[in-house]
Amino acid sequence: MVWLARYNEAQVIAGLARATVMMGVPTFYTRLLEDTAFTRERAAHMRLFISGSAPLLPSTFEAFEARTGMRILERYGMSEAVILTSNPLHGERIAGSVGFPLPGVDLRIEGGATGVIQVRGPSVFTGYWRMPDKTREEFTGDGFFITGDVGHQDPDGRVWISGRAKDLIISGGFNVYPKEVELVIDELDGVAESAVIGAPHPDFGEAVVAVVQGAGEEAAIIAAARAKLAAFKTPKRVFFVDDLPRNAMGKVQKNLLRDRYAKTFSR
Repeated sequence: MVWLARYNEAQVIAGLARATVMMGVPTFYTRLLEDTAFTRERAAHMRLFISGSAPLLPSTFEAFEARTGMRILERYGMSEAVILTSNPLHGERIAGSVGFPLPGVDLRIEGGATGVIQVRGPSVFTGYWRMPDKTREEFTGDGFFITGDVGHQDPDGRVWISGRAKDLIISGGFNVYPKEVELVIDELDGVAESAVIGAPHPDFGEAVVAVVQGAGEEAAIIAAARAKLAAFKTPKRVFFVDDLPRNAMGKVQKNLLRDRYAKTFSR
């Protein structure tokens, strides 16, 4: 294993020569693609690139394949259950999907269509240390762990994740899954990445707000989103930032964004 004190594109690119597998979060891959030193030749000897911990944008998946000729393998897991699903090592890896449940993992969707993902299996933990009340809240009566992630399975059995249940926005009584809106905004020119949150609104309860890392005009982004989304899913405000707040794993900290923009619609 090649250990680095922190993520640095130049050190990662140099370290590839000593490795055959890279495991990273999506941000690692977007930053590699921004570096012209990361070429097809640099990646040619690598056996596998793996992504997890946060959603990998289809645009990143496609750009990485165009640059290297290799498809990133995306999978889904969490501390409470280790790895739960994965795109196949040998087989088709589809952008936007986290693949199939691993052998031994029972996975179901609450409600049957799109809903909270529940899992059961030998890799799932037995409970939170000295927190019996929280443990009871997080398990169903028949032993499934409630992940808090929202998603669905397609007819082939592949799992697609829409986002976290706690990130669900309820605007005017309608459910808005942030990832659906983010996918539309992230395809726009000048947008590196977006984070969609709900902010308190006097009329709708919550309203959709987009925080964009990149450049553009608020009105243009709203108009482009409205062309592809229902009115209640379209952002009512768009804010631009140099960087989105992230934790040590590279996940966007939407709780911080919700706090920052909580008074957007205050009268």
